[in-house]
Amino acid sequence: MPTTKGYIFIGLNVVRALSIISLLLLFASSIVTMVHDVQAVNAFISAGKADPNIRIASNTTNSTGLDCINGDTDYVQGSTVPNQPAGAFWAVLNRLLIIFQVIVLIMSEVGWPAAFFNRFFPILGDDFGLGALGVIQCLLGAAVLSHHVDEFSLVSAFFLFSLGCVNILLGLIFRESAKSRRSITSWREQDKDTKGVLPTSQAPRQLVMSPGGTWNEKEREAYGGDASRSGSLSSQKSGMGFGRQGEKAAMTRGFTLTRPVEALPTYIPKRAASRRDSGAESVSEGSETAV
Repeated sequence: MPTTKGYIFIGLNVVRALSIISLLLLFASSIVTMVHDVQAVNAFISAGKADPNIRIASNTTNSTGLDCINGDTDYVQGSTVPNQPAGAFWAVLNRLLIIFQVIVLIMSEVGWPAAFFNRFFPILGDDFGLGALGVIQCLLGAAVLSHHVDEFSLVSAFFLFSLGCVNILLGLIFRESAKSRRSITSWREQDKDTKGVLPTSQAPRQLVMSPGGTWNEKEREAYGGDASRSGSLSSQKSGMGFGRQGEKAAMTRGFTLTRPVEALPTYIPKRAASRRDSGAESVSEGSETAV
């Protein structure tokens, strides 16, 4: 059963998934709004050519670079384009910048490429929390909600603004540890208590020795990879030491360990002869003489 840290891990990843979904919705709604704006501007220009009361700000024939000025309207009808010089240009540029920022935020939420964000956008990297991400999401949502948009864009922007507020709150609670707590790749290094959320079991390594007495790849990985460089037991068993593990490894390869013969050191003097020994020696000498 998941622990407290496991529930935090699940909750933060649920918020991240919802954040990515809201960014994708805003991405789609920005493209749809930009297409509708271009169509509305083209229709407004066509109406300006037919109506003498609407004057055209440019005399070129390219309709994409024209801006129509009508004193009765502040916005081009059916769009978010302001009825002013270069209004269509700034409206399209605004949508393109929103789309670019949405792509950057999606990459930040996915965590790829992490090295790029840590170097060039540190506030969206691993060393910062979710507060900066939430502020940017709120700014994007407010930028869309400040215009008269269709229902799809309205819902997407409001959803993104709400998730931005949630991320700001999570950033204030967990601070810089928020992204490390929800990280899927570093959960093993963070805490082993999350094994209730994700499995931590790992298959044990098997030591297999080839029949010819040589080391194979598994043995080189298990014993440091130096077995093929030297034939001595010490180089092949580097890291085993002189304990029980080294003895087992040596016996596995067929080596036998013998104890050295106990010997007294040279500096200990010889034992002096006792009276019993001297008496026995005299008796033996007397018997030899009698014989």
